[in-house]
Amino acid sequence: MGNCHTVGPNEALVVSGGCCGSDQKTYMVGGWAWAWWLISDIQRITLEIMTLQPKCDDVETAEGVAITVTGVAQVKVMTENELLGYACEQFLGKSVVEIKSVILQTLEGHLRAILGTLTVEQIYQDRDKFAVLVREVAAPDVGRMGIEILSFTIKDVYDKVEYLSSLGKTQTAAVQRDADIGVAEAERDAGIREAECKKEMMDVKFLADTKMADSKRELEMQKASFNQEVNTKKAEAQLAYELQAAKEQQKIRLEEIEIEVVQRKKQITIEEKEIDRTDKELIATVKRPAEAEAYKMQQLAEGQKIKKVLIAQAESEKIRCIGEAEAASIEAVGKAEAEKMRLKAEAYQQYGDAAKTALVLEALPKIAGKVAAPLSRTNEIVILSGEGSRVTGEVNRLLAELPVSINALTGVDLTKIPLLQKMTNPQCQSAI
Repeated sequence: MGNCHTVGPNEALVVSGGCCGSDQKTYMVGGWAWAWWLISDIQRITLEIMTLQPKCDDVETAEGVAITVTGVAQVKVMTENELLGYACEQFLGKSVVEIKSVILQTLEGHLRAILGTLTVEQIYQDRDKFAVLVREVAAPDVGRMGIEILSFTIKDVYDKVEYLSSLGKTQTAAVQRDADIGVAEAERDAGIREAECKKEMMDVKFLADTKMADSKRELEMQKASFNQEVNTKKAEAQLAYELQAAKEQQKIRLEEIEIEVVQRKKQITIEEKEIDRTDKELIATVKRPAEAEAYKMQQLAEGQKIKKVLIAQAESEKIRCIGEAEAASIEAVGKAEAEKMRLKAEAYQQYGDAAKTALVLEALPKIAGKVAAPLSRTNEIVILSGEGSRVTGEVNRLLAELPVSINALTGVDLTKIPLLQKMTNPQCQSAI
């Protein structure tokens, strides 16, 4: 099993070893690499820019003057596979401080060697050339270590015996002397040249004034001649203008008359179109709506007529259907009642007198209950009777009408039952 390792663009990943005992190294910059557990070795080396400040104290130049030089160098590890391999061989496993120390010692050694071959004036007056020389000499050595020198500049050059200061004072005095001489010579030459220029200026001025006077006279003569010609041309132009204006005015008037004629024709055409439009508008706004309204009223009347006819037909159909349904219902009820009566009659014929009597006796309590129902709400009844009282007569009449009522309700004639004949017999009633 293994693991995936990633690295940014400011570092290089070095994977050593692999499966089957291989010792091949893999370099990866800004990407990822696969490493086997317990087999592969993972190391990193920085690719960031490293700033170094090499310094050589009291180094004697070619003339034996001891000076101190400080510089600033920017270096980094190169990313080409072969050069990166050189850098890994030299610095892999070391810290940035250790890498800087090695490169710094190399640069200081070359800087010290180059200082011994140059004079103070060469170093002081042309620092850029001195820095380029150091860089060219040191680049091959640091390159074999996989290091690239991006830049190298001289920061400061000084000494303890004030040689540079004296050299500067001498140079300053010489420059000041040359400057004073140059100023005096320049002022002298300037005065001579100024006088010559003034003379030339006056000569040129006089010559220019003369030429200006001649030019002015000729200008005035030319102006007079030009004014005469201009006035003549103006008069001719004015007359020609007035004549042409009259002609143009006449043409304009003719054009205006033609325009008025065309406008009148257009106006007549427009009025005719307006009359046609008005007629069409009246037809559209008055006649057509009236015809549409009449047609609408006609259609509405026809619709109302058809509606009433259909409603009447529907009502008649409804009445007919209701009549047929009621007739069918009455017919069915009549048939049912007739069948009921027929069945009752057949049953009564099959029953004997005793059965009929039993049926009557069973029905009597129900009849009595219905008759006595109003009396159930009566607390007491007091019958007053005297001579000539009609109470007895009413009771007898009720008893006499009872068989008739039962016959009407049930179809059973109680007068033909022997027991009831005795009860309704007037003699028995008198005895009672």
